[in-house]
Amino acid sequence: MKQITSSLYQLSLGPVNAFIIDDSAGLIDDNAGITLIDTGLKGSTDKIFSALEKAGKSPGDIRRIILTHAHSDHAGSAAELKKRLNIPVFAHVDAVRLIEAGLSIDRPVQRSPGLANWLIYNLFIRSAGNTIDPLTIDQHLNDNDILPFAGGIQVIYTPGHAKGHISLLLKQERVLIAGDICAHAFGLAGSTVYEDRQLGIQSILKAASLDFDTAVFGHGRPLQPAANKKLKEKFSSTA
Repeated sequence: MKQITSSLYQLSLGPVNAFIIDDSAGLIDDNAGITLIDTGLKGSTDKIFSALEKAGKSPGDIRRIILTHAHSDHAGSAAELKKRLNIPVFAHVDAVRLIEAGLSIDRPVQRSPGLANWLIYNLFIRSAGNTIDPLTIDQHLNDNDILPFAGGIQVIYTPGHAKGHISLLLKQERVLIAGDICAHAFGLAGSTVYEDRQLGIQSILKAASLDFDTAVFGHGRPLQPAANKKLKEKFSSTA
């Protein structure tokens, strides 16, 4: 696990990142503990547990899962983790129907141009499939909800890449967990696929209007400093 801030860690699960928010240190609070953001592809549960244990943390301290969207590389292990840990899972209200039905996409996606996107799509996305193990979503999220963890996490509705996609603003740490609104693997660029690219660009600019210094992504490395300004500069000309 790569530590990003005092409480945020990036967990590499092959071609996709999950994130750990650990606000348990020194706190006596029913909400304190580990929040897992996304779960990787199906079969990632033991990788997540192993990474936590190597970092000196207990998988049993995971209190909840928040899914940024239903795609199988982000929600693929959610059902198994929920079953093994008996913990609640959070997702945007527009993604609930998909996840509970075991579906990962709502409609066909459009591949972004470029050789790198062609390779990523054909090597990883095409073979990932359009289904996940279904599970019940315990808390339905809406735009601008504030979750009482880690000093307050703001839910940002950011559709375009996927129906019901959300990003998460860690207000205290000034970090945006961007999900797949865009990527930072081969430089800062759009996501490999979108359901609606123009809507996706609007979502990036919506997120970029917020106050954060660091952004982390489902694919690629952290962007810092002044990440909000860099996102705005990069994508304003494509709006």
